[in-house]
Amino acid sequence: MSLPNQHEDLVSVQWLHQALENQANASNTLQDLVVLDASSFMPGVDRSAEQELIDKRIQGARFFDINDKLAEPNTDLPHMLPSAEQFAREVSKLGISNDTHVVIYDSLGMFSSARGWWMFKAMGHNKVSVLDGGLPAWIAAGYDTESGELTTITPSVFNAELQPEWVIDADGLNQLLADDSVAVIDARPRARFLGSVKEPRAGIRSGHMPNAKNLPFAELLNDGHFVELADIQTKFDGISRPDQRLIFSCGSGITACILALAAHRVGRNVLTVYDGSWTEWGANERYPVVK
Repeated sequence: MSLPNQHEDLVSVQWLHQALENQANASNTLQDLVVLDASSFMPGVDRSAEQELIDKRIQGARFFDINDKLAEPNTDLPHMLPSAEQFAREVSKLGISNDTHVVIYDSLGMFSSARGWWMFKAMGHNKVSVLDGGLPAWIAAGYDTESGELTTITPSVFNAELQPEWVIDADGLNQLLADDSVAVIDARPRARFLGSVKEPRAGIRSGHMPNAKNLPFAELLNDGHFVELADIQTKFDGISRPDQRLIFSCGSGITACILALAAHRVGRNVLTVYDGSWTEWGANERYPVVK
């Protein structure tokens, strides 16, 4: 099964529905397309992504656990990118090989699914797409869902290799804040970027990094779908040059990936996510903050 004719980073619910039908009707039993639910919620939201997957999911969907199984365990920061070894081990358990086309969705439409896309990219797997509109769009289109406990998955073999250009740490970013070849773009809402409101996490300073630009992730979305490509292009052209490396930050490394996905769709290919994001930066007095 080939990647879709439309941009490979993003697929419609119509495309996915047809692809799943084609796979179900195929004469061989190899699954070259696997659907992952990468749902995650903000701190303080009383919802369980794993339980909601059991209650309602796209047929055959598996849980891509960005907060636990697919997160670095030796840190106090939330859902940090795990090692390549841990990523490969957990993805193999999901029945995914390096030949698998992965389609990722979330239950909010377009939120944490982009994080899953970025994680696969950072681990060297390019056969990955995000479902535009996520589970809400699937349901709105009238397509069937399933519920109940997940069936046992036959493990596969997935090899991961970290692509260092896709991720940066705080010290590395701090050295690039005055570099004109780099544009640091913050996905948080404007009031948080400007420091006019308190951060939702306790002990985190308000404001932004010196020279950073603000592009709230919500400005790229409309009801869980990406806005038109021309509008995305205009947004990025207004705050960066095509020749610049784009480094994305947000509250904790989730919505920064929405910006990375959007930028990739309009041809910006030198993309990096600051994984610790403001949860790390705002808590450490060593790193400069302006309002």
